[in-house]
Amino acid sequence: MWRHVAPAFEHTHRVVLFDHVGAGGSDLAAWNPGKYQTLQGYAQDVVEIGASLGLRDAIFVGHSVSAMIGILAAGLAPGMFARLVLVGPSPRYVNDDGYVGGFDATEIDRLMALSDEDFRDWSVQMASIAIGNAERSELVEELAASFCRADPAIARHFAHVTFSSDNRGDLEAVRAKVLILQCSDDAIAPEAVGRYVHARIAGSDFVQLRATGHCPNLSAPEETVAAIRAWLGSGAGVGE
Repeated sequence: MWRHVAPAFEHTHRVVLFDHVGAGGSDLAAWNPGKYQTLQGYAQDVVEIGASLGLRDAIFVGHSVSAMIGILAAGLAPGMFARLVLVGPSPRYVNDDGYVGGFDATEIDRLMALSDEDFRDWSVQMASIAIGNAERSELVEELAASFCRADPAIARHFAHVTFSSDNRGDLEAVRAKVLILQCSDDAIAPEAVGRYVHARIAGSDFVQLRATGHCPNLSAPEETVAAIRAWLGSGAGVGE
């Protein structure tokens, strides 16, 4: 998912890529529903990776729900991450009183029911919503294929954990420098969500991308790279 972005930083940074347990090339035997009942389990894995590599003052780049995993990891291991790049972050996907998350509870229920009934169809629908660029069918197919490479039971469990999570209370505790990259016309993490995250993380920087959809790392890698590089080079951030 980062193949168009990561290489741009390999000549200036040590780049570490990994698959969350249960996805990609990870060891499926390492997954258990108890540990991964919440996003904390995934955050613990990030900290273990960082500890094994001796990371200090590192930069964590996370997309969507992984942005929240990065926030949790930074809280678990103070000093490990000096900067967080949050691409399309969402602390809660379900609308609440005074909060726009992007989905009604009934919509989430329907999506979860579809994943149980027809995982392939669910993968295509979710990929289509995430990419958000109707003319980029090749990206929809790629993202759907990545969903389908995961064990269906694990993928459904992760989807449930993701869409039922509520990490709004973790935002104000963030002490790292933070860049929020917000896509335009993002159906999964609308602009109101990005603005919410920005308002609750003191000193954070917010950048509105021209890219549409939820996956600029796939649909607009050049703009994504440029925004991250400008922020890292600025010392503090690039502002609005």
